[in-house]
Amino acid sequence: MNSIRKMKATILGSGTCVPSLERYPCSVLLQVESTNFLLDIGPGIMGQLLKCGVHINDIDIIFLSHFHLDHCADLAPFIFATKYPGFERTKKLTLIGGGGINSLFSKLNDAYNGNLTMPDSLLQIMELPDTGQCDLCHGKVTMSWATAAHKPESRSYRFKDSTGYSIVYSGDTDFCQPLVELAKDADIMICESAYPDGQKVPGHLTPSVAGDMAASARVKKLVLTHFYPECDQADIEAECRTVFDGRIVIAHDLMVVSEMS
Repeated sequence: MNSIRKMKATILGSGTCVPSLERYPCSVLLQVESTNFLLDIGPGIMGQLLKCGVHINDIDIIFLSHFHLDHCADLAPFIFATKYPGFERTKKLTLIGGGGINSLFSKLNDAYNGNLTMPDSLLQIMELPDTGQCDLCHGKVTMSWATAAHKPESRSYRFKDSTGYSIVYSGDTDFCQPLVELAKDADIMICESAYPDGQKVPGHLTPSVAGDMAASARVKKLVLTHFYPECDQADIEAECRTVFDGRIVIAHDLMVVSEMS
């Protein structure tokens, strides 16, 4: 019997830039053994971490899917909070994103008068090319990425643990063949589904388009998230079910997504 604990994902936010008491902006906490990854960090996400019992200094790596504010607005407050006594970093924080992430951080630091400055021993920034793969956490996790169809810096991510279990995070995207390839045979795909069928806008998915991509990739479980208010009046699962016959999960804030759930 394999006793290795597989990755666990917690939906910190299943919403968008639209203010909501029920859905914070899109973000995921990914945990494998004692390592914590934060996938996007929109406004309010630090508070959501605390609800999960996770201190900001427990976060090892922050991944940005792109630089829209609902996905990165808490980055500066996160870094600034480490200046407060008792919150100082004791281990290196890594910030990962697509082209321009170094410039983004530099401009934020300038805007806040250098208050985000951290020593190289405590902050590493990785700027990703369009596609690639690398090992994280001393080889415990393999991370692959590909471009997403949203902004030039947009990246989708795939994480595979030592058991071979894999979770894909789309970030914001339109239909995107590189994402289909990235998600091939994934155990879980956490995928944006911003608007109902019939109300699609460029740069975002609907349930049936997300389902079509997941079906093409042979994903085992599809978790739909990043819902604008228009989705509240639609049967999101039924729209997705027209093209995808795997397991469908409709995300809500603080939901835990794992092998069994």
